[in-house]
Amino acid sequence: MKRITVLLADDHTVVRQGLRTLLSAEPDLEVVAEAENGRQAVDLAGRFRPQVVIMDIAMPVLNGLEATRQITRSLPSTKVLMLSSYANEEYLAALHQTGAAGYLLKHTAATELLRAIREACRGNTAACFSPAIAKRLRDPAFVQSTSSASKKSTRQLTAREAEVLQLIAEGHANKQIAAELNISIKTVEKHRQQVMNKLGIHHVAGLTRHAIATGMVEPAGGAMQNATV
Repeated sequence: MKRITVLLADDHTVVRQGLRTLLSAEPDLEVVAEAENGRQAVDLAGRFRPQVVIMDIAMPVLNGLEATRQITRSLPSTKVLMLSSYANEEYLAALHQTGAAGYLLKHTAATELLRAIREACRGNTAACFSPAIAKRLRDPAFVQSTSSASKKSTRQLTAREAEVLQLIAEGHANKQIAAELNISIKTVEKHRQQVMNKLGIHHVAGLTRHAIATGMVEPAGGAMQNATV
């Protein structure tokens, strides 16, 4: 039997361990790699080319939304299933821009997740959403509101600008950002200014609030409470 290859991306070790245990018990599924942040997920996806990526949204260094955008752009045959404790408008508004195949809540039943992985490989993305998410996405009023939120929240930031914004919001200084992204401090300063100009926000506190509001980073103390699927 040819097994479905899966990459797990979550910054909580206990969640990855739980997912690995769940998937490893299935004869048709194989976990080929694990990532603890978004950038690592992008790198490992390029190396292992998994059929499915289980992607947490709120992760350090590079959030799951941006990591998903990069993976689906470079590996169109890889299906990414977003996994989150939250179902807020900002996440759902950004969903269609990422190329994700589905969106599951972390408290979803294990059978739901397993089914979503298999259906994603079959191309049946309609079966890759938690029932509560699917219901909201079918609501015309909600679709209209998330469309407006999506246009407002993205403001045409480039992938690199989004990375810089997240790192600023996580409290990194320019020197640290330069080292993390392997670019010069001058380039960081340029991206930082472009982000501020595009968002119309010219102080770190405001950028941090924007990053939290759009799901790039979790608020302080907002680490995931659900450690199981």
